[in-house]
Amino acid sequence: MIAKPFKFKQFTVAQDKCAMKIGTDAVLLGSWTQLNSPYSVLDIGTGTGIIALQIAQRSFAENIDAIEIEANAFEQAVENFEASDWSDRLFCYHASLQDFVDEIDDKYDLIVSNPPFYTSTYKKEEIEAKRAMARHSESLPYGFLLNSTEKMLSENGSCAFIIPFEEEEQFLKKASENKLFPFRISRVRGTEKSIIKRSLLQLSFKEIIIEIDELIIEIERHKYTQEYINLTQDFYLKM
Repeated sequence: MIAKPFKFKQFTVAQDKCAMKIGTDAVLLGSWTQLNSPYSVLDIGTGTGIIALQIAQRSFAENIDAIEIEANAFEQAVENFEASDWSDRLFCYHASLQDFVDEIDDKYDLIVSNPPFYTSTYKKEEIEAKRAMARHSESLPYGFLLNSTEKMLSENGSCAFIIPFEEEEQFLKKASENKLFPFRISRVRGTEKSIIKRSLLQLSFKEIIIEIDELIIEIERHKYTQEYINLTQDFYLKM
């Protein structure tokens, strides 16, 4: 079945060529990340381009770059960027993070990533190869992601990620090894009684008091909490 374009309030995201379709994680990160008027933004592993598009809508950033290693996803992101109202500010590179870091001299005020998170515990043989690449953490290890972020982040910039909650402690340990320290953490539950599934993390080079809270998405099936509505209502058509 061909995946239909996903229509948001101010843009549409085609997703028929991408292994990973539009999901709650990406929309959460694009909505939740504190922007602080960035001039330059980098989205690592952009996929359809959804997070970069959200940041383009939310900010006046002059330069929003994205990188994507998978050829079909890269092509899709370019198409989605060109079809948006912010095509003059969005640019996608077809490159691995390693190649990009080696070649780029720029520093970014904001770096975002919805990194692949399948560890060997989650890997299943039946996962289609491209989808496995998109979601398997061995294709973008946290240590390398954070080390690359440290190299490309401006002195007063910040970076934001969404990861499985059970990997939060390990992720933050690796972050501190790269002089990156959290100042915002939101832990995400599907419902009030469900377990915490995701951690939204925003970090910088400064060690300051951390704002920690929880975000609950639904009261019951398809009935969303006011907090989630407030966070995503600028994007979802039915919010």
